[in-house]
Amino acid sequence: MIEMRSDTFTLPTAAMMAAMAAAPLGDDVYGEDPTVNRLEALAAQRLGKQAACLVPSGTMANLASIMAHAPRGASLIAGSESDIYLYEAAGAAVCGGVSYSAVPNQPDGTLKLTDLTEAIPPDPDDPQFAMPALLCLENTQNRCGGVVLPQQYQAEAYAWAKAHGLNVHLDGARIFNAAVASGLAASEIAKHADSVQFCLSKGLSAPIGSIVAGTTDFVGRVRRIRKMLGGGMRQAGVIAAAGIVALDEMVDRLAVDHELARRLADGLKQMPAIEVEAEPQTNILLFRVHDLEWSSFVDAVATAGVALMGFGHGRIRAVTHSGLSADDIDQALEIIAKVLK
Repeated sequence: MIEMRSDTFTLPTAAMMAAMAAAPLGDDVYGEDPTVNRLEALAAQRLGKQAACLVPSGTMANLASIMAHAPRGASLIAGSESDIYLYEAAGAAVCGGVSYSAVPNQPDGTLKLTDLTEAIPPDPDDPQFAMPALLCLENTQNRCGGVVLPQQYQAEAYAWAKAHGLNVHLDGARIFNAAVASGLAASEIAKHADSVQFCLSKGLSAPIGSIVAGTTDFVGRVRRIRKMLGGGMRQAGVIAAAGIVALDEMVDRLAVDHELARRLADGLKQMPAIEVEAEPQTNILLFRVHDLEWSSFVDAVATAGVALMGFGHGRIRAVTHSGLSADDIDQALEIIAKVLK
């Protein structure tokens, strides 16, 4: 199977497996796992933040961050196409007592500042309304096609949030894809956010784990919430060791994934039945198939050996990653062309 449903299907590298087997271990709940401590220090440094915390998943990383920022009864503002709003089981409401206010994402992944302003109740003293405490942005923006938020926009959104008394959390699950595509350091992208999470287990190819980064006080609150949510891990250095290799060895190679996505897009553009939504900026490509029900197409292609994902609004998603080569892309294009014929 040529796997293109998600970059979460990446497998750990041989270097990761060796590092996991050799990792010095301790009890991370007590703060005594040396490999976890090393990963967290490295992650904080890469993002330009004071501290960082390893958590099992990106969903928990976002949830713990929201709960650390926003008190019960408050609300958060997020994009209508964001992972936090759509794909994380309403955890902020269920676990944190924080409601959602969804603002339409623009095609470039941004949220209009005028729309953000309209999401704030007109009278902060009116007890009928949940007052927003947090603005959540996503970079890269998954459902907009893996687009990179413009740096100027992030600065403007951060200034808007501060002017309205809100903190900013960046769901940077693929922040290193954004960094490679834009030529900016991840710390430069993260500077317009009070907290950031990123996934080790997507394009960076580690088997498990995400990182939350922010101020020392904030990360301390996240650690307490992580424990409450069941994310306190003991000898977690076996996970952290792979994360260290991911940060040391797997960031720059994300450019290969981006090139493979462009190769796939170029091939699909030659097929009259397919409409590519936009030139991929990173490792995510969205496209449509004309005159054929999308689910039938996805099923037929999977039977022939290529795994794709339906992505709502009649779209199909393909994601490139370290488990794919240029030959895989070319073979996938041949299979798709045969299925269409």
